[in-house]
Amino acid sequence: MSFLRSELLYSAGFRHAFSTRRGGVSQGAFASLNLGRGLGDDDASVSENHRRLAELVGYGADALHEIEQVHGARCLTLDARLSPDHTRVMQADALVAPAREGVVGVRTADCLPLLLACPGSGSVAAVHVGWRGAVSGVVAAAVRALLAPDASDRERVEGAGDLLAAIGPHIRVGAFEVGEDVAARIQAAAPGHPVIEARGSRRYADLARVVSAQLADLGLSAARVDDVGGCTFSEPERFFSYRRDDGRTGRQLALIGARA
Repeated sequence: MSFLRSELLYSAGFRHAFSTRRGGVSQGAFASLNLGRGLGDDDASVSENHRRLAELVGYGADALHEIEQVHGARCLTLDARLSPDHTRVMQADALVAPAREGVVGVRTADCLPLLLACPGSGSVAAVHVGWRGAVSGVVAAAVRALLAPDASDRERVEGAGDLLAAIGPHIRVGAFEVGEDVAARIQAAAPGHPVIEARGSRRYADLARVVSAQLADLGLSAARVDDVGGCTFSEPERFFSYRRDDGRTGRQLALIGARA
């Protein structure tokens, strides 16, 4: 089994992982480390895949908090009342875990997984960023929730400068062709930053640049944002890809644990 990790997060003491598709027991279109439920894969295989990853990274598989991802901007913050069974049926695209409150993760198969951590408090967030989420403001919503919902804009900018961020494997700009309307909406989500590449009449979106630009506008310096690499579309031996595989495919998992 293999997974990717961020040296920034690792050096700061945060357990985390960006899974690949290698090292599981699922078969066929879901081979082999599918971590997405309800896709048509065998439930027992998915559970075993989760158990294997949890054992390798060092957390309890039954302690992982996930959400029903809907390509929006809602951020859910954990508290003692929310069990993993509760969060799994709640609709959101970002999960925040305050210090000592558990492990959070998001599933992807082309969208961008973003992990955030606050070294000072130990709080973390896992964010599912598709182009719709990027346009809707899910990155800013996660940063606000991670810092403090009631903080002023100035306090958030100052606090954001202390965060760490890691961008995981996703569909990269060379494979992410979009229409003119979508390209315009994505570009508007990162004003002042070129995030669309034109190749003749075709337009290609760079999700990593969009997220990096949004994080920069929120106060994170480039030195505190780590891109671990990987293109889900162009590396079929390493990653699941919804676009490449016409929708019938597994899911990677990006996860991070809150630190005391």
